[in-house]
Amino acid sequence: MDSNKKLGLIGRNISYSFSKKFFTDKFQKLMLKDFSYDIFDLNEINEVENLFSDPQLIGFNVTIPYKEKIIDYLDELSDEAEKIGAVNCVLIQNGKKTGYNTDAFGFEKTLLLHKKPHHTSALILGNGGAAKAVQYVLDKNGIPFQTVSRNSEINFENLDPATIQQHALIVQCTPVGTFPNVEDCLQFPFEWLSDKHLVIDLIYNPNYTQFIINASEKGAKTVNGYYMLEQQAEKAWEIWNFQKK
Repeated sequence: MDSNKKLGLIGRNISYSFSKKFFTDKFQKLMLKDFSYDIFDLNEINEVENLFSDPQLIGFNVTIPYKEKIIDYLDELSDEAEKIGAVNCVLIQNGKKTGYNTDAFGFEKTLLLHKKPHHTSALILGNGGAAKAVQYVLDKNGIPFQTVSRNSEINFENLDPATIQQHALIVQCTPVGTFPNVEDCLQFPFEWLSDKHLVIDLIYNPNYTQFIINASEKGAKTVNGYYMLEQQAEKAWEIWNFQKK
């Protein structure tokens, strides 16, 4: 009997994915010859139905723009995924499809590694699936936050110096500046940042987004999304491997 176990990543325009290399390297290190990890580039979320018909598929990661849309196709959500309203990891077991959110785990590890006592309130830039995981983690850690998006009360047009100065933690959750569009940068009043600020940009490719470069020029401490990405991937691996009954 063929015991190949397939994993992968669903998203749109995702040829640059970190996950494929991460998991392929992991399979080599652990000498797991029966595991494979593929990229499933879907134009529309309903194409995921084709994947579900593959009996060898035991799970997959989910990235932009499907972290919220995938929920309609699942049988069950973990507590965290339900509270967050976004899924980035799916386990398929005995035909049952369960959604998890390991972004929250990865972001929390990043936050606790770099946060200082004066980082008592946050600005979250963006309101997609990744921002929802960040909101959940900040809530969990008792850090009040305000969300800045195109349509929110505080938006990129009306951000003022006082708001920037009051929020020493800034988390950039939009895809603006991701490879290949590395010249792009969110409209943001960088001149009001100081060395008191911690700026976390969830993007990992490039290592230094234009947003991070601009923030660090003003003395802010900056962190990219690489460690979060590694940690969420490790957590996903745990879910796929240790849920097996």
